[in-house]
Amino acid sequence: MAAKTNTPAHGLFTTGEPISAWTVSTALPVTYQVAFTPQILGPANPALAHAGAPAGRRLVVVEETVHRLYGHRIRGYFEARGLEVELCVLPAHEQVKTMDSVFLVAERMDRFGVSRRHEPVIAMGGGVLMDVVGLACSLYRRSTPFVRVPTTLIGLVDAGVGAKTGVNFGPHKNRLGTYHPAAVTLLDPAFLETLDGRHLSNGLAEVLKVALIKDKRLFELLDRTGEQLIEQRFQGPTPGGEVLVRAVHGMLQELQPNLWEHRLERSMDYGHSFSPTVEMRALPELLHGEAVCLDMALTTVLAQRRGLVEAAERDRVLDVMRKLRLPLWHPLLDEGTLADALADTVRHRDGRQRFPLPVGIGAGCFADDITAAEIAAAAAELEELACAAR
Repeated sequence: MAAKTNTPAHGLFTTGEPISAWTVSTALPVTYQVAFTPQILGPANPALAHAGAPAGRRLVVVEETVHRLYGHRIRGYFEARGLEVELCVLPAHEQVKTMDSVFLVAERMDRFGVSRRHEPVIAMGGGVLMDVVGLACSLYRRSTPFVRVPTTLIGLVDAGVGAKTGVNFGPHKNRLGTYHPAAVTLLDPAFLETLDGRHLSNGLAEVLKVALIKDKRLFELLDRTGEQLIEQRFQGPTPGGEVLVRAVHGMLQELQPNLWEHRLERSMDYGHSFSPTVEMRALPELLHGEAVCLDMALTTVLAQRRGLVEAAERDRVLDVMRKLRLPLWHPLLDEGTLADALADTVRHRDGRQRFPLPVGIGAGCFADDITAAEIAAAAAELEELACAAR
């Protein structure tokens, strides 16, 4: 913003109309890195020590289960690199994904005396932990850098790679949040070795989302190797690297041109139209990816009924969901819950449905005309299909 004038400042208010309105226009360049980094806790690997800033002190916020499994290695890593480290151990699951957890992190940041620019906070855990830490860092001194090290599959392929932070508020999922990408996200599939099968399936739901809406090759990989990847926790002879790389690449490819969500038609919202309401009402029964899969199963049937997906394709999608040990049906897919979910989604998407639907396998479109009767009919058909396969 600039103005050129030879008139003394006091003269601005002596002739003509006084200046009483200004337009400020600026741009905030955003650059962040996402990198696969094997053996991230190996003392010879400098990636974590150098992530986001030169070597210095580090506050590491670590999820309590991760601390139990890896706490000694985390401390050993920073000791070997000659860096001062303090660990903040935090429980992290949907029921404590609230501002209270954000305040706990902010309190530890304040006590540690985190530098405003040169001591990025490190978040090590799943999606909930990274969302909480990211929100705390976005608020602390209005912007404090942080580094994400996802330790779950859903964190590695979804929650760890975007710009959003958020916590739940009342009955609503992620209702409070910011856009505050981590300076660096380091992805190490070795953490998946200690993940149980259910949480691997949970993460594979988000991989399947990318496959169904934009990457048929990824769907074929999941169909052929998904069961083995769960059994081997991505550590065995079945190659899982392409699955992970394609999932992350597909996610970032969609996020990058619309990082702040100025455009509300988002293909990565697939599976996230009904699932937020279903997930919150089912707590603690359903994991996030399980709720997303229920949403995708329902919308696959809905798309087939519209002629967007062939019946054989629908059956194949549901079969892959079963292979990945994901649920196809839940009693909360009832008329009332689904109507409430759609209404909340319309509010979230600025008064329109902007509803992503699959077109075949590996492509998608958006709908604005889905009716409650259509949803109820698709849910009834899905229940029949799910029960027939048992």
